[in-house]
Amino acid sequence: QSEKMLQGVVKQQEEKIFQLIDRIGEVSILKNEISQLKRSLQHAETEAKVLWEELHGKEPKVDTTRVQERLLQQQEVDKLRLMLLQKENEKQRLSDK
Repeated sequence: QSEKMLQGVVKQQEEKIFQLIDRIGEVSILKNEISQLKRSLQHAETEAKVLWEELHGKEPKVDTTRVQERLLQQQEVDKLRLMLLQKENEKQRLSDK
């Protein structure tokens, strides 16, 4: 009888482990979604910042080519910052292991 009880406990533990694995997968998916949303927000903030700088205190006629170039430059800087952050996070994870 104690063997049956032990088997029941083992089965319950296995179910809990599978539930945890499912939750870990869900957390990973949510982290990826958060990362994508942060990138989208960063791009929008960059565009808004560049446009504000270009329009603030300027005449009504704005050089749109210059604005587009600045947007692209600022987005490239943001991409490089993100890549650096990802590498630092990866390095930290590897050193934690």
